[in-house]
Amino acid sequence: MPFRPVSPEKLSTAVVRQVEELILRGILKPGKRLPPERDLAERLGVSRPSLRDAIAQLQEAGLLSAKPGAGVFVADVLGSAFSPALMSLFARHDEASMDYLSFRRDMEGLAAERAARLGSDTDLAVVSAVFTKMVAAHESRNAEEEAALDAQFHMSIIEASHNVVMLHMMRSMYELLRGGVFYNRQVMFKQQTKRAVLLDQHRAIHDALIARDAQRARAAVEAHMSYVERALMDQQRAERHEDVARQRLDQAKGS
Repeated sequence: MPFRPVSPEKLSTAVVRQVEELILRGILKPGKRLPPERDLAERLGVSRPSLRDAIAQLQEAGLLSAKPGAGVFVADVLGSAFSPALMSLFARHDEASMDYLSFRRDMEGLAAERAARLGSDTDLAVVSAVFTKMVAAHESRNAEEEAALDAQFHMSIIEASHNVVMLHMMRSMYELLRGGVFYNRQVMFKQQTKRAVLLDQHRAIHDALIARDAQRARAAVEAHMSYVERALMDQQRAERHEDVARQRLDQAKGS
């Protein structure tokens, strides 16, 4: 028979499992400092020796790291999906920029569809809270804060999709995502694109999610990312045309 005796679970094992789940679900993020030992033991309802045993196991697994005099932190288990050199290479080549936006359109469209279907009311409340801050930043004309909240808005949707592989993959790309948001906005502002247009696109995504309309949410994300892609392509085309025009001007002056 395939049955075995059931043994009581050690308290430290239960603590390890809980911390692992919090990291897996993206609730405990890299760099997050854990509460002091006494406080954490009280919150978990375990003895301090059991907690120390659990922390030692998590450190050995590479999930936690201790900094002398500072405390215990969630380790940087994510890192970056790309090296700084590769990220710099992406930034210098138009093809990579287009592929990046195409990737985001596909992944975030799927995330929005999942979030509308599978996200809890609390998940969607987080999305709404971030969008409300975006509106406030927009009204106060704080473009830098609005751009930062733009990235946070997209990440909140990915978190609400409840796919831990997608979550960690996209979070590992966060610097690239955030950098893309800032760069894309700067490009569109050069073209005199209205910030209100971008806000309206995010509102469409938000409203579809709140209505739990999965197809509309995905379509709204895809429309937004396609708009950003077109704006970037238009700017790249304008820069090439300007370069040619300057060459003609130099030739005209020299003749």
